[in-house]
Formats: sequence, structure tokens, C-alpha cells
Amino acid sequence: MKELILGGIRSGKSRLAEQRARETGHPVTYIATAVAADEEMRARIAAHRMRRPDSWKVIEEPRALAAVLSAHAAPGRCLVVECLTLWLTNLLLDENPNVLAAQRSALLAHLPELPGHVIFVANETGMGIVPAVALARRFCDEAGQLHQAIAAHCDRVILCVSGLPCLLKGKQS
Repeated sequence: MKELILGGIRSGKSRLAEQRARETGHPVTYIATAVAADEEMRARIAAHRMRRPDSWKVIEEPRALAAVLSAHAAPGRCLVVECLTLWLTNLLLDENPNVLAAQRSALLAHLPELPGHVIFVANETGMGIVPAVALARRFCDEAGQLHQAIAAHCDRVILCVSGLPCLLKGKQS
């Protein structure tokens, strides 16, 4: 089972992903893609850490997502990727312009083969105005394309709005 949970900032998407991971009854591995570059991000990371059960294994990986997923996905396991948007940001800001294409291709190539339950969390960025800055426009374009490609491989896609899950694809569980 593969799921994509999208939503805006503070929409409840992370809590929903954590709830769904607990409901699987499987051992959970939480793959954190954030980089604590400033105090605000450190505070966000700390809040996420406090919510997670101590029994969950945590892997911090800001770039090589496909390799981590391939190494840890297994039948009877649940992986939570928090989040695709931060992962994409890390790749866009990498000094090597080829890193994004290589990592994105690797993720999409491995995704169909991943065993177990995988839950991806991402910020929906395509519901606002077109940004004035070129990097921000590229980010929105890349995020939209990534989300569409991931959603095509997922069994369930949920948009979280105001803490309410809106099923876009798949069956209710």
C-alpha cells in the first residue's frame, strides 16, 4: 500500500500520516527529510519529534530518499516520508544541478517495487498565485510534477484541509 497525503502548511497532513501509520499496526520507520537550517525549522522538527512514539525508528535523510526507501521497505513494515516538499527543496538548492533529476528518477523507478506500507507527506503548493521569483516558480512546477508522478503510483491520495482528510484516490479505510 502506498499513500500520498497532501495539504497546506498546518493543514493536519503530518498528524494524519502519523495516525495512519499507527493504524497499520506495523513497525514504523519515519524518514525525515528536513534540514535544521534555522531556529524556526529546529522548533518544527522538535514538535514532530515530540509527537512520534519512541518505538518508531527515525532516519534523517535529506537527499537520497530512493536508497533509504529501498533499504528499509519490507512486508509488514510502514515507512512515513516527511516530507517530499522539503526533500525537493534540498535537491533544488544543491550545488549540482543534476542531483534533482537523478534523485527524482531513482525515487520514481523504485516506487512501484517497494513492499510494505509507504506514506508520503507533501505540501500542496499549486493552489495559490504564480510566484514572482523564478526559483519559487520552478519549485512549484517541480512539486506539481512530482506530486502527480507519485500520486499515479499510490493506492490512496488524500488532501488534508483544516484537519479534514478529503479522499482523492482509492478507498476509505
